[in-house]
Amino acid sequence: MSPAGPAWPRLRVLRALWALLVVLLAPWRLWAIKDTLECTWQVVLNNFETVGKNHASDRFFNQEPLDTVDEVFSLLVDAPIDPDERYLGFPYFLKINYSCRGESSEALVRKGHLTGLKPVVLVTFQSPVNFHHWKIEQLQIQMEAAPFRSREWCNAEELCIMSWYMPMPIKNGSVVMRVDVSSNGLGPFIPNKRFQVNINGFLERQRDNSLQFTVGNELFDLIPRYFVNVPSRPLWYTVDQAPVLILGGIPEEKAILLTDTNFEDFFLVELSIDSCWVGSFYCPQANFTATIYDAIATESTLFIRQNQLIYYFTGTYTTLHETNHGSGRWVRILANECVKKLCPVHFHSNGSEYVMALTTGKHEGYVHFGTITDGRVSFELLPRQQSVCNGIRVVNCSITWAVFIAGDYDLLLLVEIEEPASRKYFLVVSYNLVSDYLVILYTIPEFIPDARGLEFLMILGTESYTNVPMVPKGMSYNEYNNLLFIWGNFLLQSYNKENYIYLADFPKELSIKYLVNSFHGDMAIVTETEEIWYLLEGSYQVYKLFPSKGWELYLSLQLMQQSSLYAPNETMITLFYDDSKLYQLVYLIDKQQGRLVKRLVPVEQLLMYQQLGNHYLLEQQGSHLTLSFANFCPFTVMRLLDLPNPQIYTRQERYRAQPPRILEPSGFHNNNSLAVYQGLVYYLLWLHSMYDKPYADPVHDPTWRWWKNKKQDQDYYFYLASNWQSAGNVHIDMASYEKIYDLKAENELPERIFLDKGTIYSFSVFLTARGHAFDLEDQSSLWAGPGGAWGRGFYRVRPEALNPYLCQAGASSQPGSQVGLAVVLADPACIEAVVKQKDLINRNSVLFWVTLSDKRTCFDQGISGHHLMKTSMLIKVVGSSGHCFQNTHQGPRMQGNLMVPLLIGCPPGKRLAFDITYTLEYNRLQNKHYFDCVHVDPEMPCFLFRDIFYPFFLIQDLVTGDSGSFQGSYVLKVVGGGPTLDTIKDYSEEDIYRFNSPLDKTGSLIWTTRNSTTTEDSAFNIMSHHSLGIEWLCLENSPCHDTIPHSIFAPEFFFKVLVSNRGVDKSTYCDYQLTFLLHIHGLPLSAKRAFLILMVSTSVFVGLVSLYIIFCLLLPFMVKTCNFFRWKINNIMASESSYIYSIPSNTRAFNKTSLTKSGSSSRGSSNILSKRVAESKAEAEETTGKWQT
Repeated sequence: MSPAGPAWPRLRVLRALWALLVVLLAPWRLWAIKDTLECTWQVVLNNFETVGKNHASDRFFNQEPLDTVDEVFSLLVDAPIDPDERYLGFPYFLKINYSCRGESSEALVRKGHLTGLKPVVLVTFQSPVNFHHWKIEQLQIQMEAAPFRSREWCNAEELCIMSWYMPMPIKNGSVVMRVDVSSNGLGPFIPNKRFQVNINGFLERQRDNSLQFTVGNELFDLIPRYFVNVPSRPLWYTVDQAPVLILGGIPEEKAILLTDTNFEDFFLVELSIDSCWVGSFYCPQANFTATIYDAIATESTLFIRQNQLIYYFTGTYTTLHETNHGSGRWVRILANECVKKLCPVHFHSNGSEYVMALTTGKHEGYVHFGTITDGRVSFELLPRQQSVCNGIRVVNCSITWAVFIAGDYDLLLLVEIEEPASRKYFLVVSYNLVSDYLVILYTIPEFIPDARGLEFLMILGTESYTNVPMVPKGMSYNEYNNLLFIWGNFLLQSYNKENYIYLADFPKELSIKYLVNSFHGDMAIVTETEEIWYLLEGSYQVYKLFPSKGWELYLSLQLMQQSSLYAPNETMITLFYDDSKLYQLVYLIDKQQGRLVKRLVPVEQLLMYQQLGNHYLLEQQGSHLTLSFANFCPFTVMRLLDLPNPQIYTRQERYRAQPPRILEPSGFHNNNSLAVYQGLVYYLLWLHSMYDKPYADPVHDPTWRWWKNKKQDQDYYFYLASNWQSAGNVHIDMASYEKIYDLKAENELPERIFLDKGTIYSFSVFLTARGHAFDLEDQSSLWAGPGGAWGRGFYRVRPEALNPYLCQAGASSQPGSQVGLAVVLADPACIEAVVKQKDLINRNSVLFWVTLSDKRTCFDQGISGHHLMKTSMLIKVVGSSGHCFQNTHQGPRMQGNLMVPLLIGCPPGKRLAFDITYTLEYNRLQNKHYFDCVHVDPEMPCFLFRDIFYPFFLIQDLVTGDSGSFQGSYVLKVVGGGPTLDTIKDYSEEDIYRFNSPLDKTGSLIWTTRNSTTTEDSAFNIMSHHSLGIEWLCLENSPCHDTIPHSIFAPEFFFKVLVSNRGVDKSTYCDYQLTFLLHIHGLPLSAKRAFLILMVSTSVFVGLVSLYIIFCLLLPFMVKTCNFFRWKINNIMASESSYIYSIPSNTRAFNKTSLTKSGSSSRGSSNILSKRVAESKAEAEETTGKWQT
């Protein structure tokens, strides 16, 4: 009998319990903000002209570099820069501030600056889709923002308004950028925040300098009828690749919501489409509407469906396409088809993106498969040979949904079949795009199974069914864990597309409208009645998030705190995942004002509220009732230990760049210093992009060439800066621009893991059990995941019946622990996991060592980053799904389920390079000499033809900085060449075989080797690190035979050499391919040409010698003859001169007075002169005769 006490009416008890629950749940949040303000970072984009303006902001659409910074660099004399280099800059800056609730932002920023706060920004570039055009890499750059005073008027002497600025970098091939802002550890506590800064290729600048959308006209009035009580719709896009997202569904308006920030802000745009309606006897269109029903965004192209027509628009992305591939207008495609639905493909593959159109009418039973490559769209009708209806041998069928599995090139089709007797049933059909093979995978039951109170039911065909028909509406497939969902008024899941599990927690009275998958281990479900349900992949419990008691409690708390993100009257527009967190886009009406907001769905808090609200116990203790809660989490502490350095597995390349030091007493930067910062960051990324040369540098680092000639002057530059003598009041610290190779793990599993052949990844999981963890009498069985992943099971049914990738491994003979760990592998044939357990009884804890390794079986060879196989690993603490949470300063976080995507193949960031340094050294050692070309090129040293050539290669890891000798096997081929760089041409496949194969009988070999190892078909020689070298032949029919010299020096030839390890190296998944030029000099001449040159040279030599001899013999006679003629000429000239001077002077007077006698006198003098010349001539002949005798 209970003691006397106050009465507790049941209703009052429940209300009191909910109030107490609020009090119990609130303290952790209050403690987190007790001593710190709720502060958050703010980021705005500015261009060069708006830097320093308080309220200026710009849109990210300009993608061309600017050359304005080069003028500033020309002023930097005595600085560690290359004066001959042209420096460019990016078109935008990031302006960074922060604000706290209830505080002035301007005053906070000033306070933060004075206390040493500096924002540290990490920009992550998303890899491009088309890996055939761009190199696949995971690139980051870490920068520090520079303080900058506002340029607007201020009545303070030193500082009024300030902000931090940093360059917003752009990388070719990337249009999606993730910006993480954090603090440097000084000043106030501000949580890290992530922003999405994407390039919007659907904007253009008008003549009046305003921005306008190319897809349509912006609408500025958000009319309530656009959103109030309008059904929500899915947000479809290519995961991690779409810079711009679009959402249709606005009733009776050809308008969409468009965003380039994942709905942090957005635009309402009326599309400029013709709104035509194609109606005919094969298009069963009941009525016409302007509503945009389906909208899909890809990397550069937008797709929409209006009525039965689909349109696409390609944006202007010069960073992707290098040329303008923008559409300029909406393009209607499949104009003669009746499209009833668009189906998205969430992942890109093979360098392209995909979209599928389901039609009705004349092409019922076909799928129009669209491929988007570099903004170019093409559609193909599938199946190619016959329709699906004919392939499965039915008369009438309709395709309800389609899913494309890129890794297998399979098309999964949800097919509805209606028999003449009005009986409907559904099939799951698979069509392979490569083999053109069509097969039925599964026949969906007609009625919903009767689970009889179970959470799930394995459908084997022997179970009982209800009388509620199964109505499938769609499918969802996760390529990472191979999990297929079929949904409608039920939820089926399968790991192999053949065996299915019915999830009975989802009520059959509801109907699913769409699924939202995070592809990181969880998913959300939206029903036709706008309810939100939640599922952790790998478990079988479906949780109701909205409406629920947990949601009511959470909403009450938010309204009490007067949150601007919640209102009594609201309509959900869409539900989507962003950065693995679930978000809503909601239209709120508050005080007769409507607005769209993006808000976080607090999944963890809602689950925690529901758990505590549904599992509590009232116990009478004395005169009072005691409230206690049941905590179903099997552990109190979960830690990840012994994590390796992440870069070797995440393949994340990271650079560090800090602003140049400004020599100003206030420490504030100016326009010139920011321009220098722009140019330095641009040049750093340019060096990264150019670091793909076939010849390896002596130092494996992209920044080595930047500073190699400036390092010796580093102390001098520091001396100038220390004395404030640096030009432009800017000091550039060379150590502030570097590549980081030694990032440390942050006590969490990496975002993704790349596995090369045989790669091993290991870590530890430390769990502290709740209550008494160990029972010496407990001999419960241990369950193992594939490959021996141990974990203690508590199932009542065999695990392999639920998940084919779990299997029973035996029993434990050690003292039993109530904490179990399971490792679930999506592809156990490709990877294996081994878990070793150590019980720490004195600490009531368990330590698990987990080792994940590749089995070397599921991948052939591929180029770095190409065609990677998607799979995953799930680390799961048994019994933790939906029950375990960790409180953080950003709210509760779910624990116990860790899903990590795995990518098997050749990881990005590895390359093969020609080790020219060691090759020269080894060749000089083996050949006892080395002769370079006459005209030395330090970038391409020469090798002598008659010397044995010993090539060596390096495997360079661009992520970790490792560079080691390539020890594997490879095939070397000469694939092109020419006597000069301008005449190099590529050889055909037939020529390549003749010039390189030891089987060639045409006398065309260019080179040979003494190695006896060849490929399986003996077509080519297999080389290795220990090969005996290459001997150059240049036989008669080879292109280097009989090379004509262009100077007096021996002929030269440039060989275009291809080195590949494909098919001959079993140590790696990487297909290393290196093409480089090899300069060979001293080539011999052919026998004919040598003999011809010998004959010509001999003839010329003999002729010259003969001429010389003749010249020497005749030289005395020629000298005497010349002397004689010279003497004769002198005598004649002397005679004439003496005669002229012998005429008397009075002859002139006679000539003047006696004109009549002039003729006779002249004749007489002429006769006298002729007589004297004749006498002189006779004397000369007489003298000559005497000289000859």
